[in-house]
Amino acid sequence: MNEQITETEIVKQYSYDDFALTTEPYEETYKFRQVSPFEHERKRRQMDEKAKKVGFKNFKAEYKAYCESIEKLRKNDLTFMTNPTEFSQQSIQLEGGEWKCNDEGILGFYGKEEVYACHHPIMPVEVLVNIDTGEEKLHLAFRKRGIWRRIIVSKEIVYNSRKIVELAKCGIDVTTESAKPLVQFLQDMENLNLKELPVKKSVSRLGYLQNGFAPYMNELIYDGDAAYKSVYTAITQAGNADKWLEIAAECRQNKAARIVLSASFASVLVGKLGALPFFVHLWGVESGTGKTVALMLAASVWGNPELGRYIQTFNATQVGHERLAAFLNNLPLIIDELQLAQKDSRGKSKFDVYQLAQGVGRSRGNRNGGIDTTPIWANCILSTGESPITTLSSGAGAVNRVIDIECGTANAVITDGVRVSGILKKNYGFYGRRFVNLLEKIGWQEIGQMYSEYFVQCTKSNSTDKQAMAAALILTADEIVSRAFFDDEPLSVDNMAQFLKTKSEVSLGERGYSFICGWVAQNSNRFINANAGGTYDGEMGEIYGVISYDTAFVISNIFRRACDEAGYNSTSLLSWFKANDKIIIRSDGKGNTKTRRIKGVVVDCVALKLPDENTGEIGEIECSGEPF
Repeated sequence: MNEQITETEIVKQYSYDDFALTTEPYEETYKFRQVSPFEHERKRRQMDEKAKKVGFKNFKAEYKAYCESIEKLRKNDLTFMTNPTEFSQQSIQLEGGEWKCNDEGILGFYGKEEVYACHHPIMPVEVLVNIDTGEEKLHLAFRKRGIWRRIIVSKEIVYNSRKIVELAKCGIDVTTESAKPLVQFLQDMENLNLKELPVKKSVSRLGYLQNGFAPYMNELIYDGDAAYKSVYTAITQAGNADKWLEIAAECRQNKAARIVLSASFASVLVGKLGALPFFVHLWGVESGTGKTVALMLAASVWGNPELGRYIQTFNATQVGHERLAAFLNNLPLIIDELQLAQKDSRGKSKFDVYQLAQGVGRSRGNRNGGIDTTPIWANCILSTGESPITTLSSGAGAVNRVIDIECGTANAVITDGVRVSGILKKNYGFYGRRFVNLLEKIGWQEIGQMYSEYFVQCTKSNSTDKQAMAAALILTADEIVSRAFFDDEPLSVDNMAQFLKTKSEVSLGERGYSFICGWVAQNSNRFINANAGGTYDGEMGEIYGVISYDTAFVISNIFRRACDEAGYNSTSLLSWFKANDKIIIRSDGKGNTKTRRIKGVVVDCVALKLPDENTGEIGEIECSGEPF
């Protein structure tokens, strides 16, 4: 908006020819449109009287036509502005409408009062449209202390006077009093400059989009959570592609390192092939075995492998891991140092493999009373730690999704870690992009056929379908990169077999049965031994039950306590025992227990069939039924 113009400043007198043959008196009057409606109407009336004094009686009609021509010119000519912004070093010039926009701030009328919407330059410079959601955001530029800064803000905040005050924490001059004028100014700026403001595509995550792959699409702007901006910017390339290829080929000579590297490539296959997320976990109590460097190798496929850039640690909440996985979406989630995970009261890790392996986060409400978008992802999770990521009591669903690789000094993943990591930190990010482009050239039908063939071969072993699925994804990715990049022989199914769990290792029931049998042996001094004539040591303390021939009668509440302390669900474990003939039950077939008289008292017991010491099979059961 131009400076306030008063009548005393208008001293020029116009002739009849000025009104009839020039536009000067009309331009003079038009300036007052940027002052206020009241001043404009007063000036128009004064100029009409001047015209009549010199014999020109058609000023009103001529002025109306002049205004219409100006508006038409504005619509057809993007460079024509009646009141352009006048900010120093502005990256774009916009039409200010009825707002005065200069280095002193934004001055204009809100209602009947002239107010400052903001005391420093501020303006929209781009409109961002999110490819996934269609949500529009404004890219705002503002200048304070002589420096222009930019922020991306949702229109939900920009155009809400109660929410726009949140921008104060970013350094923008806005208060509860100036919020409404600022909202009005920004809305006017967008509406007045629909053609001038560039519209750009934006994204708030990585991975496959409708028509491309982020961040590899041209002119794509990140508009997501600021907490993940460093990860987004880490997906880039630096150094020399040939040097990366050389060191990666050297690391691939180790089978475990090769599996980790191929799993990193395989991450972008998961969603496209309809598979499920899976873990590859490197563990070992000894340091210097190259576990972290192996993760750096995997990360360097896509971007900067330095810790804290792409690679994160387990020092985060489960919600944090879910959100990061959703942000990465198809790129591998790489987490170092399991021992940093939050612990429960017994010192056990609270990290839940199954929640990440599901690929779907928890639905959560927001502070506005609605439901946030449920996070989803389809990728591979690569991790390290001093211990396995699952335990004996972990559910089959969790164990099923993890490929565990043990590392030690005798079987280090990467031996010369200092040299390798130094090279990877300087050369990275080339082959992830090349791999994504290569997949499109090969075609998903051919890749799907390759994956299916590997899956069928893997299922012929004693591993489960989900273990076979993870192995088939790794083998598929390895074959593609072997032929295209490394010119070596692909991994075989036999190469992967040693790292896959058998069906019995995955089964929670099998692991639970093995645990309970071991627990009985460990606490045999607390069982009355019927096989030795029912002897009872008065100093044996708390009695857990009776061992009679090849059956251990464990008092029910003792059995439940042992299961709880080990992290097993006693109810589900008993159900599996019953279905797999590991226990003796009542003759009527009801329930999962059997009564037994112990020290003259009839109690409910879990009658566990013990395995034969030579074959490991369940032995022949002969119950004497003698009470103790």
